[in-house]
This record gives sequence, C-alpha cells and structure tokens, in this order.
Amino acid sequence: MKHLTELARSLCELRGISGDEARVREFIAGELQGGSAQLSMKTDPLGNLIVVKPGQAPGKKIVLFAHMDEVGLIVSYLTDGGLLKFHPIGIDPLVLHGRRVRVGEGGVPGVIGAKVWHHLDSSERDAALKSEGLAIDIGAATREEAAAVVSPGDAVTFDEPFCEFGEGMLLSRALDNRLGCVLLMRLQLSDCPWELTGVFTTGEESGLSGATAAAYATEPEISVILETTTAGDVDGAPADKVVCALGHGPVVSFADKGTLYDRGLFSLAFDTAKRLEIPVQTKEGVYGGNEARAVSRAGAGSRTLALSVPCRYLHSGSTVAALRDLENAERLLLALIGPLAAL
Repeated sequence: MKHLTELARSLCELRGISGDEARVREFIAGELQGGSAQLSMKTDPLGNLIVVKPGQAPGKKIVLFAHMDEVGLIVSYLTDGGLLKFHPIGIDPLVLHGRRVRVGEGGVPGVIGAKVWHHLDSSERDAALKSEGLAIDIGAATREEAAAVVSPGDAVTFDEPFCEFGEGMLLSRALDNRLGCVLLMRLQLSDCPWELTGVFTTGEESGLSGATAAAYATEPEISVILETTTAGDVDGAPADKVVCALGHGPVVSFADKGTLYDRGLFSLAFDTAKRLEIPVQTKEGVYGGNEARAVSRAGAGSRTLALSVPCRYLHSGSTVAALRDLENAERLLLALIGPLAAL
C-alpha cells in the first residue's frame, strides 16, 4: 500500500473537475484492483466508482463517500482576440486573477488575466472581481488560433504542483477532496473485518449529483463523509472565525449549513479519539456543507458522520494541509469502523 503522502501526490497530480473525473476514477480503480483481488467495483451512469469490500464480521451497512472532483473552470466562449471566457465550478473569482491553468484534454497552458489597473474606472477599482471580467490567455491571437487547440466545454484546472514544505505541510491544488479519496482507498485496502461500501463520487462541487444517486443505490444505514474543510488559522482572522486549525487533528462536525449530524455518531467519534489519544477537533461554527446534505436524506435516510481534514485556502488553486492531520484522520477512521458496525 502506498504511503499517505505518495498516494496524495499521485491523486493531486490528476486533473479532474466536476464532470471530468475519469482520470481520477481510473487511477483509483487500478490501485484498488492491484492491492486486493477481493474488492468488487462498478461505475454507475454518473461516473461514481462503487467499491465493496467483503467482510466476515456482522454489522450495520456502512457506506463511505469521498468526492473525486476538484474546483476549476469550464471554457464557455472564445473571443475574437483568442481569449477564453469561462464559467467557474465551485470557486470564487476573487482567487483567480494571475493564476496559471491547464485547458482541455491536452492540458494547454494558460494564465487568467483581467483588465489592467490603469484602464479601470473608479467604480471598477472598488468593486469585487467577477468572472465576467476575467479571461484565459493561451497565447492565441485570434479565435481561429484558439479553436485549433481548445473548445467551449473544455475543463480547466489550476497548474499547481504538489509539494511538501515546512514541517510536514502539504501544498497542492485538489487536496479537496483527494485527501478524502486517500483515506477511503487505504481503508478499502486495510484488513478491516467488516463489509464496507466505498463510493468515490462525482459532481460534488457542482451540486451533489453523484452522492445523491449513489446514496439511493447503496442504501446505507450509517454514512461516513470523508472530506476536507476550511481551516481559518490565517493572518488577520479573528478568534471566533478560525473555526478549526491545522495540526489539531481531523475535524468531526456537529452541523454545517446543509446538515445536522447524528449526535450519537458525533459523540462516538470524540469518545473514540479520547480513548486512543488521537487529536480531534470540531468545526466551531456552522459554515459550508458537503455530500452529507444529500446522503443523509436519500431513500429511507441514514445516520451520518463527517470526518474531515482541515485545509487552508479551500476552494482556491493552492490549498495547504498538515500531514499529521491526515495521519490522525486515518487512525480515527480505522478505530471507528468497529464501533459503527456494532451500533
């Protein structure tokens, strides 16, 4: 089994915004098939990869979800001057100006530009940057030159390499949510004795379509969402807005803007972490959301838990996580499966 960092690097180097997750899915399927002949897997019509790990011990039906897609852009229009207009997928235009990107299947290099400062009027200078005022420059001088290498509908990802820096810190695009995929892959290749269904989902950043369909298809009794979540330990953040911080362990949420999580599962996670002396934290505020919103209410519904790795600068082209939080998330996840199955 690959080390956590090696697996995270391999996954983050794959391009895969919502609707374009095939590279990520193929890599995950290949790694799992090579690591265990016992796993059964299938791809559903929405592109979700559903993996069943057989088990000998009886227990509740546990289904774990980790989304494969990352934030990015979709080309919408080619200008006469060869620039690419785009639609953002799960990302704020404020973090886009000046970012290097890769466009389309061929990974055409480009940079996101905006009107130069001295051409802005006073109202534009004071206004928040919007995607309508941005365009991707791929070095083309005309629409025809651009159309020779890219087309409307092409996926755009950030050109940000994976790297390790500082004391055990990880920097990359797509940590959201390739770190959740790392956790689910390693769990499926572990010697855990309980049957587990793992779903590597599509379309989380564009509306939860994959998780919604997969939850209906798999009918979990207990759902576990493996995710990343926003850490606010950045310069200038007031104490009540830090929410969670790197290096303090995985995050078990009590609520977000889409879900009130099961109180019993929330307590079980903290009790398990305390017993095993695993650092753990909650998200001290009700913000954001994830696939739990769709999963918990699908079909007959399921008790739902979210286990997340804290990340700085989430939903941008460069995100930062601490390796020790990923390691402790894995420790807690492995420790929780038995108690969850026994409920």
